[in-house]
Amino acid sequence: MSETKRSMPTTHEKLERLRRTRAHLQLGGGAKRAERQHESGKLTARERLDLLIDDQTFQELFLFARHRCTDFGMADKEMPGEGVVTGGGTVDGRQVYVASQDFTVAGGSVGEIHANKICQTMDLALKCGVPFVSINDSGGARIQEGIDALSGYGKIFYRNVLLSGVVPQISIIAGPCAGGAAYSPALMDFVIMVRGTAEMFITGPQVVKQVTGEEVSAQTLGGADAQMQSGVVHFIAENDDDAIRICKELLSYLPANNLEDPPDYGDGDLVLIENKWLNGVIPDDPREAYDVKPIIARLVDNGEFLEIQPHFAPNAVIALSRLNGRTIGVVANQPAVMAGVLDINASDKISGFVRFCNAFNIPLVTLIDVPGFLPGVSQEKGGIIRHGAKMLFAYGAATVPKISIVLRKAYGGAYLAMCGKDLGCDRVASWPTGEIAVMGAEGAVNIVYREQIKESEDPAAARSDFIREYSERFASPYVGAARNLIDDIIEPSQTRRYLSLALESLRTKRELRPQKKHGLVPL
Repeated sequence: MSETKRSMPTTHEKLERLRRTRAHLQLGGGAKRAERQHESGKLTARERLDLLIDDQTFQELFLFARHRCTDFGMADKEMPGEGVVTGGGTVDGRQVYVASQDFTVAGGSVGEIHANKICQTMDLALKCGVPFVSINDSGGARIQEGIDALSGYGKIFYRNVLLSGVVPQISIIAGPCAGGAAYSPALMDFVIMVRGTAEMFITGPQVVKQVTGEEVSAQTLGGADAQMQSGVVHFIAENDDDAIRICKELLSYLPANNLEDPPDYGDGDLVLIENKWLNGVIPDDPREAYDVKPIIARLVDNGEFLEIQPHFAPNAVIALSRLNGRTIGVVANQPAVMAGVLDINASDKISGFVRFCNAFNIPLVTLIDVPGFLPGVSQEKGGIIRHGAKMLFAYGAATVPKISIVLRKAYGGAYLAMCGKDLGCDRVASWPTGEIAVMGAEGAVNIVYREQIKESEDPAAARSDFIREYSERFASPYVGAARNLIDDIIEPSQTRRYLSLALESLRTKRELRPQKKHGLVPL
C-alpha cells in the first residue's frame, strides 16, 4: 500500500506537468517554424492575437485538443493546439471571440478537431452576442482526414450563416486561404486582406494552368488587390500589424450584436456647426466633376470616416463614420469617377452595405449626385436591372433611420435607388443645386421639345432656352418640395445641423412591417 502511494504523482508533479504541457503547446510548431513565418513577412498566430486582444484579457479555449486521425502515419503525429488558437478576450474593453490559424502547425491545415475548435468558439460568440474575428493563415483542408475535414468546413459555413446579421463577423486573410476555405470569409461581413503575403482563390495557379492553359502568379490571381477588384475584400492592409489596426478601428464603429445600438462616444451635446466651404463646392457647370469625400469629411466628427472597398466600384463611396459620437453609415455617389453613375458593381457594393447597416442598427446617410444607371450592352447583359433592383430592395427593406441629401443630380430610377422619399426615406433634403427629374434636362428636351427645336429658326438657341425652362419647371428642388417629396431645401453650410437634428429626432424610430420569414432579395 505504501509503495502504491509513492508511485502516484504528487500535486506538485501534476502542476509541473500541466505547466510543461501548456508551454509546449503554446510554442505551436516551434521556434524554427516561427522564424520562417517571420522571414516570410508574417506574424505567428499568437503574435497576431497579442496585437488584437487587450493585455491580460485573453482566455484561451481548447488548447489541449488533439486530432484522432490514424491513417497515413498520423497516429503518432502531434499537432499542438490542432493548428488554431481559439478563445475570447476584449478589444479596447469590448468582448470578442477569436480564432487564429497557426501556419507553423501543419500549415494551419483544417481537420475535424481544428474545425470543431472554431465552431465551438463561434457558438459562444452567438450565445454571448459578441463579434467573431477569424484570422486565416492555412494551407487548406487536411488531406489525411478526408471527409472529416470537408465536414469541418461545412460546419463552419453553417455557423457563418447562423451568426450573420446577429453578431458582426470579421475575417483577416493573413496568409493562404484557398479552395473551400475561401467561402467562410466570403460569408462574413468584412474581409481584411494583407497585401503581398495573403492569397485567396478557389483554384490556384497550377490548377488554372492545367484547366485553361493560363499561366498566372498567385498574387495576380488571388492577391489583395485582385480580390479588392473582385469585390470580395473590403480593406487592404500593408502587413499584419496594419490588418489588426484596421480590425480594431472597424470594431469601434460596430455594436456587439443586432439587439444593441452601436457604441456612442458623444457627450450628449449636438455639434451644430455650419461650414461655409460647402456653399461653394458644387461647380456651376453641371458636367464638371468634383470629389465627394471632402464633403463627407466636412459633415462628420473630426473629419474622420472609414471608407470600405475604396478600390472596388469607386464611382460609389461607402463608409462608417460618426455624427455627434454616434455611428452612421454613409453612402454617396462619387462624381469624380464615371460622373457617379450606378453600374453593376456599385449597385452590389451599396446594397451589401445598406443591408449590413440595417442589420446592426446603424442609421444611413445618403448623399445623392447620380445621373442614372450606366447604359450599355455589357451592363444590360450583365444584369444591371437585377443588380439595381438589389439597391431598391436593400433601401426599401431597411428600417433604420434613413436620411438623404440631394447635392446635385438625382435622375430617374437611380434617384429612387439612392433612397428617395418613396423608398421609405425618413428625411429628404436638397441643396439648392439639386436637380430632381426623370432624366437630365438636356436629354429630356430632345424628346419633349424635339419638333419645336427642329422647326425653330435657331435650333441651338431654342434648345438652350428649352433646357433652361425644363430645369426650372421640372428639375428644380422646389418642385419636389411643393409636393412634399422633399422635406426641406437647405443651405449646404447647414447640412451637419440638418443631419444632427434629424438623427436625434429619429432615435426612437419604430417601423412595423408585414410578418414574413424573409424577403426575396433579387440575387
